[in-house]
Amino acid sequence: MIFHQRIGMIVLSGALCALQERIYMKKKKHVISRVLPGSIGEELELEPGDILAEINHQPVEDVFDYRYLLNDEYIELLIEKANGELWELEVEKDYDEDLGIEFENGLMDDYRSCSNHCMFCFIDQMPPGMRETLYFKDDDSRLSFLQGNYVTLTNMSQEDIDRVIKYHLSPINVSFQAMNPELRCKMLHNRFAGDALRKVDRLYEAGITMNGQIVLCKGVNDGKELEYSLQKMSEYAPVLQSVSVVPVGLTKFRDGLYPLEPFTKEDAKAVLEQIHRWQKIMYEKHGIHFIHASDEWYILAGEKLPEEERYDGYLQLENGVGMLRLLDTEVRQAVAERTGDDRRLAVTVATGRLAALYIEKCLETIQEKYPNITSRVITITNHFFGEKITVSGLITGQDLIEQLSGQELGDRLLIPCNMLRSGEDVFLDDVTVTELSEKIGKEIIVVDPAGADLVSAVLDPVEHKKQIRRQMYEQTGSCNSGKA
Repeated sequence: MIFHQRIGMIVLSGALCALQERIYMKKKKHVISRVLPGSIGEELELEPGDILAEINHQPVEDVFDYRYLLNDEYIELLIEKANGELWELEVEKDYDEDLGIEFENGLMDDYRSCSNHCMFCFIDQMPPGMRETLYFKDDDSRLSFLQGNYVTLTNMSQEDIDRVIKYHLSPINVSFQAMNPELRCKMLHNRFAGDALRKVDRLYEAGITMNGQIVLCKGVNDGKELEYSLQKMSEYAPVLQSVSVVPVGLTKFRDGLYPLEPFTKEDAKAVLEQIHRWQKIMYEKHGIHFIHASDEWYILAGEKLPEEERYDGYLQLENGVGMLRLLDTEVRQAVAERTGDDRRLAVTVATGRLAALYIEKCLETIQEKYPNITSRVITITNHFFGEKITVSGLITGQDLIEQLSGQELGDRLLIPCNMLRSGEDVFLDDVTVTELSEKIGKEIIVVDPAGADLVSAVLDPVEHKKQIRRQMYEQTGSCNSGKA
């Protein structure tokens, strides 16, 4: 049951009014950008442009405070309307029920920029002349909780740690890189980076679930240093529930930066041997594999991907751990649910070198039930960032235009959605999907991550696929409301 009461305008007089005004003006004001249909916010007659001033007579510093204060069956809101009126609103709701409002700033606060100068930072390897937002380095623990970003902890004060513990926010994703304090200072180019590791102890003692990440740099934090890091991090298990090891990404724009080298096939085999040994140790001790290699290591080493059980529920998908295995599993499941037929169709998929072989295998799985479908995978070389970059998420519109123009693309062309800005049809270089379509003379279908979506993109009518994609964006675009 929802009960709300507009108590009315706050109209005070004299000294009390002046005092109230001074107190109010000091509070952070969070501007509402959207009120979801059918939500509590709509029932309260909230509108875009309204300002949330406080909840339960407490200031709202950021989204952490907002979500924490909402978790109650009875709350009081202070809202400033566009005409300057102050509304006090009472709400009775379910304990974890959201108001259904979104804010102009998803964090409800300024984004915290990174204070490190990591030797492996990808942003430092970006070419000039791209949109300004691509050069912003975030290192914000709130984004770790909300979006799965990894943080170094160097930007977190003791007060920040206290809030994470108080609100019991988890999981927190930590970018470790190395457990050797001196080496970590060197890698992050921050003299406080080693001391920041002590914050992990507090999170561990408070039972805050964590995931970890190591960006592996050849000759820096691999070999014996990786062994030391894995040993030290294993002491935090199972509160630290997973750690991914990913190879450093190297673009062609590294002039003046630390001289890093790419890993070889032999290097990759050695890394995998080290990781697999630790997986056995941790599974025997904790029943989890704990340490995971990103898919790139297996492709570089020429080894088979692990079976699904080794991924512990795919805790590190965002770091490219198990994405290809999961894709294969989901494609097989989706195909198994279909009856198959003799339709004739020619399909082309454009992707990066890393996933090309596995996309081909997925298409072959579809063809087992649909033998008259012909498919082709075009591997896009990354000229923009450099040929060492093999992931599809860093392919630009201009590289697609250059390498797809004049090609026989069949009835439909598919591209993965990670090539595009989240929720939009724009590539990293600001080329739009529409512009790409016009240049190559072919309608483009953007494929979302799930294997079932790849099957649908190949088999279902194009208009059906567009409808599904639009609905997906509508559902995931409301992350600020607490429902995503």
